[in-house]
Amino acid sequence: MCDHLFVVTGGPGTGKSTLIEALQRRGVMSMPEAGRAIIRDQVAIGGAALPWGDRALYAELMLGWELRSHHEAEAMTGPVVMDRGVPDIVGYLRLIGLPVPAHIETAARRFRYNRTVFLAPYWQAIFAQDAERKQGREEAEATGRMMAETYAGLGYQVVELPRTSVAERAAFVQERVGVTGRPAS
Repeated sequence: MCDHLFVVTGGPGTGKSTLIEALQRRGVMSMPEAGRAIIRDQVAIGGAALPWGDRALYAELMLGWELRSHHEAEAMTGPVVMDRGVPDIVGYLRLIGLPVPAHIETAARRFRYNRTVFLAPYWQAIFAQDAERKQGREEAEATGRMMAETYAGLGYQVVELPRTSVAERAAFVQERVGVTGRPAS
């Protein structure tokens, strides 16, 4: 287990990336989300590994990305906030009704994070769709529930982020990961 790696998970459009950007401005180290980068790259090259294309291949690319992020963050000192983790892939596959391959299940059990996982709940006031985030409200809510269930099933303590300002969310996470730093700009 890597006690200094803290996952932020949840459905799309729940403020995860915005929160992590605010934490970065406060001096907290972080690792980026796999999904958006993979989508951008696949669209740019005409690839099929997309959530609206070959979903199993998309999951495999996410696994590679998340394992690399885990290894990089493992070598860092001090708390590192992860924009999703390996268990998110398990949750994603379950959500879309695809079987979870044994190697992905093994990865989720082997590559561990701090026991505390932060869940960004669906929040209508901030939810928005864009070119990479095509899911609607129902799928966003279902994703959040699935991620909470998946992480809890793997022995993590899921802590829901408050539905409050970005600065207050950042302070909430900072306090729980034990980082003091400068206020968000």
